[in-house]
Amino acid sequence: MPHGLPRRIKLAFITQALIGSIVITVGILLTGIVVRQKVVEQRVHQEAQAFWQAYAQDPSHRLPSSSTMSSYLVVPGNLEPPLPAELRGIAGTGVQRLPDSGRLVYVDRRPQGTLYIIFSAWLADQSVLLTGLVSLILSLATSGVLIWMTYRTSKRMVTPVSWLANQVAHWDPRDPDASAIASAHLPAEAGDEVRKLSRALTGLSQRVGDFVQRERNFTRDASHELRTPLTVIRVATDLMLADTENSSRTRRSLSRIQQAGRDMEAVIEAFLILAREADVAPQSEEFEVRDIVTAEVDRIRPLLGDRPVTVSLHDEGAPRLVAPPHVLRVMVGNLLGNAARFTESGEIEVRLMPDRVVIRDSGIGMSPEILAKAFDPFFRADSADSDGKGMGLSIVRRLGERFGWPVSLASAPGQGTTAVIRFAR
Repeated sequence: MPHGLPRRIKLAFITQALIGSIVITVGILLTGIVVRQKVVEQRVHQEAQAFWQAYAQDPSHRLPSSSTMSSYLVVPGNLEPPLPAELRGIAGTGVQRLPDSGRLVYVDRRPQGTLYIIFSAWLADQSVLLTGLVSLILSLATSGVLIWMTYRTSKRMVTPVSWLANQVAHWDPRDPDASAIASAHLPAEAGDEVRKLSRALTGLSQRVGDFVQRERNFTRDASHELRTPLTVIRVATDLMLADTENSSRTRRSLSRIQQAGRDMEAVIEAFLILAREADVAPQSEEFEVRDIVTAEVDRIRPLLGDRPVTVSLHDEGAPRLVAPPHVLRVMVGNLLGNAARFTESGEIEVRLMPDRVVIRDSGIGMSPEILAKAFDPFFRADSADSDGKGMGLSIVRRLGERFGWPVSLASAPGQGTTAVIRFAR
């Protein structure tokens, strides 16, 4: 996964805090606007009520006035109302905004006359702003503290899981060691769920270890047991080849049997190497890549029979390697065998370069779907064809990975296939 669980939890809480802050800010802003409107309306309404009550007793009562407020009264019958120009076009009642001034006017129309109260709402705005700002700071601080405490609690709960995952990630898949995640070694804050998970992983590691050991034992024992009949075949063919009374046809058949026996020994040795994996270093020696490839090219020529297929070998600087030569023999032999099996006409071209072996054929090729599965174990595109060793490209790839010789395939239907073995430098 791209990010660890603690980091994702941290990001989730930060996102939650940002969204919460935005919601709180917008909520307080809208609430402040509504509260400001109500406060202003109530304030001027009270001023108007007080004036009309006093006016009913004394028509000469002073109009409401203060540093932020001025008033005008229009009495019916007065032909020259003392109104400024900005008030003369106002209709309706209630609080309205004066154009081009930013001030507010409260219009109260009654039978006695019309009262205009002009006031500046900056004091109310400041009060609402200050109240909203204090409320916002308190709410954000409270939310931040709560989110931080929740995050810390969640982190303490997740930390044992992350620790457990880190321990499991360092396991050797060939021999998983579960002693590090035993209950005695778990972090102090590990809960019951983490302890249950630890016990489950411990049991799984034991089952995986048993399975790997059984697979190793089977591959090793089966490979060793196959050596005995191969030895008998090799000795028997040596004795028969030594008999000069055998016909040339018989001697050719015996030679093919001997070659098949050597091929099978190489395959068995390859299986043994894969069974040992990295536990036991295989026997290596320095050899010429050209010699191995030349022998495999000569071996597949008879497999072509009478088909119009030419096989060419081009040496452009084949290297010397220090490795088990039979491993490269198996890899090249399998790739050449596939090329011979699926090429009815045309050519099979082998190129030796300082860092790779390229095997190109003009055969039937593979579709993208088949090419994607070519290295899968037991997958065969030619299910009706029983020829071949049956080891498949999966073993070739595993051998290449074992020795740092990655194998790649490129193919298209009707255009042939190109296989490349690259050597690590």
